[in-house]
Amino acid sequence: MYEYTEECLETFLRNQGQLFDEPVAETLEGAEAFLEECMAVVVNSLDEVRQYLEESGADVEGMSDQDLEEASEVFPLPDGSYLVVEG
Repeated sequence: MYEYTEECLETFLRNQGQLFDEPVAETLEGAEAFLEECMAVVVNSLDEVRQYLEESGADVEGMSDQDLEEASEVFPLPDGSYLVVEG
């Protein structure tokens, strides 16, 4: 089981609308349960985001770093890392 920081959970709660039409969580506990269930990951760089998405079967060839950072499943975190949620 992965441990998500409070900052990570708050970022997901605040921005979940970029990936989902309706809220999937309303509390930090709900966000943590949802992220655990869908096996969301936190990575340290856009290179790691690209690698993770490629390994997951996503077609990221030709996407710029800015495109990756703006992808609906990528949540930039305040500490410079990235939460990747496969919806």
